[in-house]
Amino acid sequence: MSDHPSTVKVFVRVKPTPNFAHHQIKIGEDKKTIDIHIRKDDKLGVVNNKRSDWSFKLDGLLHNASQETVYDTVAKPVVSKVLDGYNGTIMCYGQTGAGKTYTITGATENFQLRGIIPRALQQVFKEIREKRDQSITVQISYLEIYNETLFDLLSTMSDAPTPDTHMTIVDETHGVFVKGLSVHLVNNEEQALNLLFEGETNRIIGSHVLNKNSSRSHCIFTIYVESHSRVLSDARYTVSKINLVDLAGSERLGKTGSEGQILKETTYINKSLTFLEQTVMALTDRSRDHIPFRQSKLTHALKDSLGGNCDTILIANIYGDGPQLNETLSTLRFASRMKCVPAETVVIEQYDPMRVAKNLKKEIDHLKHELAIHNTLANRTHVSYEPFSESQITEINTQVRRYLDGTVDEIDIQNLRQIQEIFSQFKLIVSQQEKEVEARLRQKYTLLDKTDSVTITAAQKAGGLDEDGLLVGDVDGSSFGIGLAPMSSKPKSSLSARKSKTKKLKERSSPLSRKDGDPSPVLGFELELASSSKTNLLTASAKDLDIKEAAAKIPETATLILQQAEPEVNEDVSRPSSPPSKHVAFEDFKADPGSELNRIFKENKAILTDRKNKLKEVTQRINLIKKDIDATSQSLNVTKVEREKQGEPMNKGGQGIMTKMSFMLIVRLKD
Repeated sequence: MSDHPSTVKVFVRVKPTPNFAHHQIKIGEDKKTIDIHIRKDDKLGVVNNKRSDWSFKLDGLLHNASQETVYDTVAKPVVSKVLDGYNGTIMCYGQTGAGKTYTITGATENFQLRGIIPRALQQVFKEIREKRDQSITVQISYLEIYNETLFDLLSTMSDAPTPDTHMTIVDETHGVFVKGLSVHLVNNEEQALNLLFEGETNRIIGSHVLNKNSSRSHCIFTIYVESHSRVLSDARYTVSKINLVDLAGSERLGKTGSEGQILKETTYINKSLTFLEQTVMALTDRSRDHIPFRQSKLTHALKDSLGGNCDTILIANIYGDGPQLNETLSTLRFASRMKCVPAETVVIEQYDPMRVAKNLKKEIDHLKHELAIHNTLANRTHVSYEPFSESQITEINTQVRRYLDGTVDEIDIQNLRQIQEIFSQFKLIVSQQEKEVEARLRQKYTLLDKTDSVTITAAQKAGGLDEDGLLVGDVDGSSFGIGLAPMSSKPKSSLSARKSKTKKLKERSSPLSRKDGDPSPVLGFELELASSSKTNLLTASAKDLDIKEAAAKIPETATLILQQAEPEVNEDVSRPSSPPSKHVAFEDFKADPGSELNRIFKENKAILTDRKNKLKEVTQRINLIKKDIDATSQSLNVTKVEREKQGEPMNKGGQGIMTKMSFMLIVRLKD
């Protein structure tokens, strides 16, 4: 990673012309600044506040530069970094006919006129031959974006796969890739150039006034580089790519005179370039959280190149003629915005799983040899570090059982693997013993007589039955019974609750209130008995599963409990039998402890009502303004249509003159 964050580098290339506008275009002596001067139109009057002078700071200006100079200055450092594992992008932008395709691809009639792509391929394979310690593979793809549709320019090759679906742009961890785009392995420069020429043959071109061979699509030629070390056994390897982008030129219909299909293509080209400019502006705005990469196929495909992990360079191609000065100014404005886009690159390293496994196996073998030497020096010759067999695991299980039974005092430990296996066997044996205990308890409770209420109640106290009298695990028609939690796990009841229970218990145990054969007094005694800390008689009996003996001792114990609890019952006579209702309790709360909260609540409620009223007023005002904007826009459109029907008045420079009505409507719309 670079030490300091950098931005996109921008170079400007001026198309050679015998009619260079020296008075309007001035190039700085340092070849890094360019000044633009546009003469004011005298017909607009004496008071003309339109800006007429601009100055742009660049990374380099290429005026009357050869193809070789352009490549050495712009592309050569980027291609070298790609072979070191960094991503790169070289993008040509500008007006149609300004020399973008010539810069990126070159001309075929002369070898010296070849462009950046063929020279980059030559440099890649030249440096691969020099890197003898690296095993480098190169792959190539050629993508075309025509009328917002993706096309594979190398799909006619014999080794190109035939995708079942249309190509789509997919985001992944290390960037974006085009699903369905064919990628071709090349072993030398000749194979790579053949692919380039094949793709150029399939490109879509058109003709208009400014350019006889105008590119009607955006093209992205990508070189993928994968580098493995031949010297180191490390499983890491680098993956990088360089995008060489030839953007279609922006056009003004008034100058190109495009019609029919060319007009449709122009519309798509200008639209995608507009989205590209919007994306660049969003990247330079630090307050923006969302970057609209998905607005067009072009910006989505160039997501890595625009502010991503990529060393990006923009070549802005401009005219040197005076009549094209407005388009030149527009191109330089885009270039200045592009220069503010951050561009920080990081080497992308991946790991070969086969080589990782191979290296780990070597490391394990090495450690085994080290341990063998260490054990020999320590006179431990019978230590084995191989995984245990089934017989060895059975022997460890037997040793653990003997240790738990007390037959042996200790287990002989030899290595860490044995310790881990001993702990595993401990867990296994304990789990088996828990299951056996649960099974025995279930078997004993199953033998209970469910018609005996006293016995069933005692079993419930021991946690073996649920409230419905079902055994733990019995099917009740929809689910399984889960029994009751032991009484010892329940929290201690409060004093008032104990008093109330004791009072009810005494009344239910009275001879006057008991009917013959009614088992409820016994059940009541038993419930209180289980929660009482004064005796553990029934609990001990339940644990020993001697249910009948525990039931026989219940009346004597209950009489003792009632005698001790009687004084406390008399103190609780005046306590209300039930709590107040929710409404009464809430009103009491608001009157005293909740009065402050009630006051704050009423104040907040009043504030909320006031803000709702203000919101309603603002909404009505916004709706009125919106209606006024719509009416003004409609009037402006009607005025424009009428002006086009009657013939738009033109000045001497060929520019349309705005009417007073249109001007007033625009001013009102702006307000």
